[in-house]
Amino acid sequence: MKKGIASLLVASMLVMSLGACGKKAEPTESSAQDAATNTEVETEAKAEEPQGELSEVDKIILEAEGMSMEELAKKAIEESNGKTFYGVGNSSRGKTALPLFIEYLQSIDPSYSMEYEWQQPKNNKIFEQLSADSLKDQGTFAMTLIQDGNQIESKMVQTGILKTFIPKEWAEANGTSAAEYNGFLPLQTLNKVFMYNTTGDVRFTNCWDFVAKDVHPLFMDIDSEIVGKNFLYMLTADKYATYLKDAYDALPEDKKAYFQPVIEEVKTDAEDLGLGENGAYALAWIKLWVENYNAQTDDGPICNTLVTDSATDQSGLLVYSKLRSVEESAGVSLNNINVAAYNDGYKGIGGYGYCHYLFVTDNSPLPWTACAFIAYMTCTEDGFSAWGKDMGGYSSNPEVAKAIEATYQHSKGGMNEAGEVVFDCKNDRGYDWWVNEGQLVLEDPEYCSSVAFTVGSWIEMLTKYSDAAK
Repeated sequence: MKKGIASLLVASMLVMSLGACGKKAEPTESSAQDAATNTEVETEAKAEEPQGELSEVDKIILEAEGMSMEELAKKAIEESNGKTFYGVGNSSRGKTALPLFIEYLQSIDPSYSMEYEWQQPKNNKIFEQLSADSLKDQGTFAMTLIQDGNQIESKMVQTGILKTFIPKEWAEANGTSAAEYNGFLPLQTLNKVFMYNTTGDVRFTNCWDFVAKDVHPLFMDIDSEIVGKNFLYMLTADKYATYLKDAYDALPEDKKAYFQPVIEEVKTDAEDLGLGENGAYALAWIKLWVENYNAQTDDGPICNTLVTDSATDQSGLLVYSKLRSVEESAGVSLNNINVAAYNDGYKGIGGYGYCHYLFVTDNSPLPWTACAFIAYMTCTEDGFSAWGKDMGGYSSNPEVAKAIEATYQHSKGGMNEAGEVVFDCKNDRGYDWWVNEGQLVLEDPEYCSSVAFTVGSWIEMLTKYSDAAK
């Protein structure tokens, strides 16, 4: 990559930064749930914001954040009884959670009734749909469940279209308060992990093995699922660039010799883009990944391919929960696949994690009901149960996460009734393991937004393997 190109990107970034907010651009960790969203805690209380700057929904959220689940439920019953609730989200399971929520409200008031409709826009159209709805004095959608922290930050939050509500019980379970917590409210963290077929002799023992010569991992194209691009952005953060550097240092000399020229090639770009001391390792890995991955349209087919006898030596980066739906048959077995990070001695990143976030729309027609529904999903096992059956999907509420594990026992998902391991790949090590031992790369919306133009433009100039192969 030529120095001039990266320099131009940096110059443009400096101009754009004049209008940007002055928050930090590096993810931090404090508690396990802070790590889920990689946000830092700020001490300035939301209650101290000038009241004149608050919308009517802001005022309701501020009041709702001091209420218990039952108090919110009573407000919801009063507001929405006999009405229709419209929600929109990236996950269709919001539609599964809504009738459970209605049953909960009916346990308080048996006469309560509410119709509902849940929409799931395709092809990332949710941002356009919410933007259009925001132009109305009173919107159609009461709330949303949405992913892609980068676009949420830049298109939805900075513009005031979406508002964050932090339930009292959720904050308490995470050892904080609504006033102290700064960041989006995650329903859950989902992980995509590196896997490979084991029917041949090839073993992947280092994250650099997935970008080695003639290795073409199956991966949802970054233009099809934008959170995949956020994964690449996050690799340039100091923490994850260091993971890549440490993994590189653990490689044998012959493998280092293959990667070293690429690292040298992008060093100037890393400097021009303002990355940290290990930024070149991040850019080199990104460059090799983009120029080598085999673009796919969905994680399901990737999983279905990797578990077959005929997928010898193939690999991929895909949603962990897809393994749950694999059925054993002739030529198909979960024993044909390994989760790379579970292997002893594996070095480097094991995958990446991104969140489903919950927001109230700023022109919500039913803001109290939206807050109650959000609290129900994040603070009760029943509310999270629509997502709870999936391994690799971790509630952001530690108390709910424990209850879900006790019910579904994902850590023993690959064992038989006698306690014997049948499919080790299905024994979920859990969120804490993935964040620490598994070196999961966690999406930080603020960091992604801060580098989306610079690093993002750099990535756009790379030639994809699928394009080069045509």
